[in-house]
Amino acid sequence: MAALAWLLIPLFAVVGAAIWGSWAQRNKTIGDVAELAGYARFRDAMERSHAAVAGTDPEMTSATSPSPVRSSHVSG
Repeated sequence: MAALAWLLIPLFAVVGAAIWGSWAQRNKTIGDVAELAGYARFRDAMERSHAAVAGTDPEMTSATSPSPVRSSHVSG
């Protein structure tokens, strides 16, 4: 009976490793996309806030002066 108990320890270790392995290999990109979309919204809000404080229209300033290259926005 003691030998059976010693054989159960590796069995539990294998089951635990399989559960941990499946959890570690889960798809993590869903959270990244949501986080990037939130960052894009934050960046847009900060640009609007900065333009309101400066008293300028962001559309007018981009038409009269060269603007930096911007990446595409992630819609969410």
